[in-house]
Amino acid sequence: MTRRPDINAMIDLNDYYYYVHVVEKKGFSTAARALRVPTSRLSRHISRLEERLNVALIQRTSRQFHITEAGQLFYRHARSMISEMEEAENAIKMATQSLTGHTSISCSVGVAQFALKALLSRFLQDNPRITLSQHVSNSPVDLLETGVDMALRGHMDGLPDSSLIQRPVATVAWWLFASPAHIEQFGAPVTPVELMKRKSLKVGWQTADGVWTLRHQNGDEVILPFTAGFCSDDMSTLKQAAADNLGVVSLPAYTCRDELASGQLVRILPEWTTGAAQLSLLTPVRKGLTAPAMQLRDYLTQNLPDYVTV
Repeated sequence: MTRRPDINAMIDLNDYYYYVHVVEKKGFSTAARALRVPTSRLSRHISRLEERLNVALIQRTSRQFHITEAGQLFYRHARSMISEMEEAENAIKMATQSLTGHTSISCSVGVAQFALKALLSRFLQDNPRITLSQHVSNSPVDLLETGVDMALRGHMDGLPDSSLIQRPVATVAWWLFASPAHIEQFGAPVTPVELMKRKSLKVGWQTADGVWTLRHQNGDEVILPFTAGFCSDDMSTLKQAAADNLGVVSLPAYTCRDELASGQLVRILPEWTTGAAQLSLLTPVRKGLTAPAMQLRDYLTQNLPDYVTV
């Protein structure tokens, strides 16, 4: 006869806490190293949890680690509860201004150079007891696997569905730029079709072939294929190439703010844009944010839109 769970048994929140971490770290040893506790302690807590619930949550052998269907169901509720507890504690810390600790963020090279360089410095000046790590790469990072608190990503299309909470932060217009020498040599283009006869530069190194989707302020749209003479993942390099009269380039408008002011670059076809990218903050849905991470998230959400608007 199956024994019914003892609903009157005292709940130990450590059981829930350790179970959540074992599931997210995909193993007892990995979780033990991350939490800096003995593996035996984790095993003891989860065995006690399974005994109280009278159900197997994890099937484990020397070679396999598998979360049962009941374990998946329990994890979702346990993670929600742990996240709420962490949020409650962090809300009090923020309210009492006891913001001490560490947080981390991942972003692309372009976002690091142009969107976050000044903002992160200001954030640390305003929060002197917070330490910060910034991961910079054009390849997306697995937040749960690496333990990074959040990622700021720019994207033209919607991000794929995932286990990440997606918080839209700002919309960034992309414009076309060229050097004054280019305008002097070829003249200012009047229609998008004229661009097909001009040298071009392209963000992204994998292929020289690209497509510009130009949208007029009246709603008209023109799609222009092009083959770039120079491709790069680095927007700073492309800006310099455009300033050196190597071709026309499409870039986020705010990244060329200084060059426009100094006259190194000019905007061409000013009634047209080449896209509107979304900057989104991504955080793991299965991980409660610490008080420093919540502070950084809220700081960027509040300040980034003004910074990337031209």
